[in-house]
Amino acid sequence: MPIKIPDDLPARQNLEAEGMVVMTEADAIRQDIRPLRIGLLNLMPQKQKTETQIARLIGATPLQIDLTLITTGSYVPGNVSRHHLSTFYCTWDEVKAEKFDGFIVTGAPVETLPFEHVKYWDELRRIFDWTQTNVTSTLNICWGGQAALHHFYGIEKYELPQKMFGVFPHRVEQPTAPLMRGFCDTVLIPVSRHTENRRAEIEAVDGLTVLLDSEESGLCMVEDRARRQIYMFNHLEYDAWTLGDEYERDLREGLPIDLPRHYYPGDDPSKSAPNVWRSHGHLFIGNWIDQAYQMTPFDPTLIGT
Repeated sequence: MPIKIPDDLPARQNLEAEGMVVMTEADAIRQDIRPLRIGLLNLMPQKQKTETQIARLIGATPLQIDLTLITTGSYVPGNVSRHHLSTFYCTWDEVKAEKFDGFIVTGAPVETLPFEHVKYWDELRRIFDWTQTNVTSTLNICWGGQAALHHFYGIEKYELPQKMFGVFPHRVEQPTAPLMRGFCDTVLIPVSRHTENRRAEIEAVDGLTVLLDSEESGLCMVEDRARRQIYMFNHLEYDAWTLGDEYERDLREGLPIDLPRHYYPGDDPSKSAPNVWRSHGHLFIGNWIDQAYQMTPFDPTLIGT
């Protein structure tokens, strides 16, 4: 089934150019199907890029998906047009009475700040609590995963001596877990982090299960079945060129940055980097949506009861 997003959302043109079928509002109404409702709390500064990356993955699943774009109300980002936000986004306050089958919290460029110093931290904590009563399954990505772990369990993040940056091999720790269905034993995944969570602190909490780990780059994915949360610290949603764009941006801004590891062919930044993780990105999101579909009630008002 295609994904249903606003007809004039810029991401729509990008997805259609890639050959993805995107459903119009009128077509969605004609189908006698309850779509899965997924909310995307987009905390990234380049919102349109993130919208496209996430919509590409959830729109490739066999179910009809209704995507709602959400932003914080306590903080208005300054690097996205007010028109884009007011036209395509709801604040969390505007949707907090609603129910969602799935909910995604993205990363944010606040990774080295203490959680309590983030301007929208209090609101984000309320959102995490709200997912326990209004969402069937929540996927927290990168800093979003670290923030959720800190909120629910007090688990800290630790600053790395240098940015963990590149495409690293990860091993599947729980091959029988539904989220890992169809995964290869070793998975290549883009990583772009200044901080990390430590496995010993995760394993000290009953109910937290490590699904993906890397000897070189550390923890990648943790499942929390009791709270119906997934903590994904890396980026299966990235485009092939995303790490390259980050590398060039940091060079332009004079920031300390090494060449992303295992990314450019022959470590030559003049060569295009291949996307070697795309299939696992689709597989993971497909598994997550399938799991949410099996867990969620047909009557959305019963979610969280």
